[in-house]
Amino acid sequence: MFIGEYQHTLDTKGRIIMPSKFREELGEEFVMTKGLDNCLFVYPKKEWAVLEEKLKTLPLTNRDARAFIRFFFAGASEGALDKQGRVLIPANLREHSRLDKDAVVIGVSTRIEIWSKEEWDAYNDDDNLSYDSIAEKMAELGI
Repeated sequence: MFIGEYQHTLDTKGRIIMPSKFREELGEEFVMTKGLDNCLFVYPKKEWAVLEEKLKTLPLTNRDARAFIRFFFAGASEGALDKQGRVLIPANLREHSRLDKDAVVIGVSTRIEIWSKEEWDAYNDDDNLSYDSIAEKMAELGI
C-alpha cells in the first residue's frame, strides 16, 4: 500500500527520485499515465493489469467510456527505476501535469500520484477543498 507525501525536484532531464518507501512495492517496472486533476498516476504492473481488466469491461458503445479509455491508455508509458531510484517522466506527461521543477509524490493506496507543487498546493487550498462536503459525500457512499 502506498501512503504519505514527499517533496522532490525534477532534474534537467525530467527525472524524479521515487521515495524509497515506494520503491519495493512499485517494483522495477511500472506504468505511468495521465491522471485526473492534472497529476500523474503511477501503477505497479500488477495493479495496472487489474485496472486494465476493469476497463476492458466498459462498453465501446458508450462515448464517455471510449473517451476515458483513450485518455488513460494513450497517455500511458512503461517506466523503470534507475540505480539511483529515479524515474524519467516523458515530456508529454510532464506537460499534462505541468511538472517543471518542484513536485509532490503521494501514495494513494494502490497507486502513486505525482503532482507539480503548484497544482498540489492549489488542490489543497481551503477554498478549493471542503472537507465537510467531502465527508458528506463519503457518507452517501457508505464510508
